[in-house]
Amino acid sequence: MSERTPLYDLHRELGARFVDFGGYEMPLHYGSQIEEHHEVRRAAGLFDVAHMGILDLEGPGTAAFLRRLLANDVARIERDGRALYSCLLAEDGGVLDDLIAYRRGEDRYRLVVNAATKSKDEAWIRAHAPASVRITRRDDLGLLALQGPASPTLLRRALPGPWDGLRPFAFAEERDLFVARTGYTGEDGFEIAVEASALEGLARRLLAAGARPTGLGARDTLRLEAGLNLSGQDMDPGVSPLESNLGWTVSFDDPERDFIGRTALAEEKRAGLCRRLVGVLLGRRAVLRHDQEVLDERGRPAGRLTSGGYGPSLDRGLGFARLDEPLRGPYHVLLHGRAEPLELVRLPFVRRGQPAYRPL
Repeated sequence: MSERTPLYDLHRELGARFVDFGGYEMPLHYGSQIEEHHEVRRAAGLFDVAHMGILDLEGPGTAAFLRRLLANDVARIERDGRALYSCLLAEDGGVLDDLIAYRRGEDRYRLVVNAATKSKDEAWIRAHAPASVRITRRDDLGLLALQGPASPTLLRRALPGPWDGLRPFAFAEERDLFVARTGYTGEDGFEIAVEASALEGLARRLLAAGARPTGLGARDTLRLEAGLNLSGQDMDPGVSPLESNLGWTVSFDDPERDFIGRTALAEEKRAGLCRRLVGVLLGRRAVLRHDQEVLDERGRPAGRLTSGGYGPSLDRGLGFARLDEPLRGPYHVLLHGRAEPLELVRLPFVRRGQPAYRPL
């Protein structure tokens, strides 16, 4: 049976259509996924992300441990109140998950991980952590995401506090509230952690301030347009971050930092990539699907779609494809038995609501 977040009853009250995601019964939409998508692009939407996992790490050697654990280097976070995006890798360089690390103090960090992998992530982290590092799974907290260009105004209206004026990938804490200027839509916005018992009250305040309830359907089209990977589809233990358009999240700067997976990634860089993740666009309004095969000009398999869908901001079908290197177009995909040409582009498709893609 699927689990439920503390906002389940509120979702029902608001007329949500539910779907199973990551083992949770989550709102897909509240009537119109397309309208919710556009509302986030032009104003603000409120997402329930309480299914995600929060781990607090503290104690002597925590920063040193995270420098070993993560592909990105937490030493880049030069002061408290800042955050860093990174992948969690296996020894062979495969992506176990992606996460955000928040520096809360000297040897005090918070990790926010994905719902479907949070138990595996926790087990992996505990298996590698030294005894001096205390790890606490914060099931007592819930998480909301307020996303869209109107988010700063609505947050100021509903929840005044020290987070007013936060820079991207910065956060502030006050009493039981943790507010970060982060998100998964490509728009400005915030992710807010609070005691689970207070989550519904906070959600109602943000909705009353003008945010629109928004489900997972719009969250997926928004992140697709923004060129943001989905863990378990665009990256998984069978691929490296270098094959997942995430080379920028891997820090090789410090030659002495022997992070998990470094040896495998260094060898992959030396040998050259065999596969590459790119953006693909259809020339018309249609829907691409995860795991569709991409064919070359002779109709031979050349790769697969890792994610696909319809981009409401562009009114075109779009997705990500992992293709064999070197890239040798033209490429196409079969839709209803018909070969449809694909345009290969650099991500993102959309930035701040405007087309941003460039041809490869």
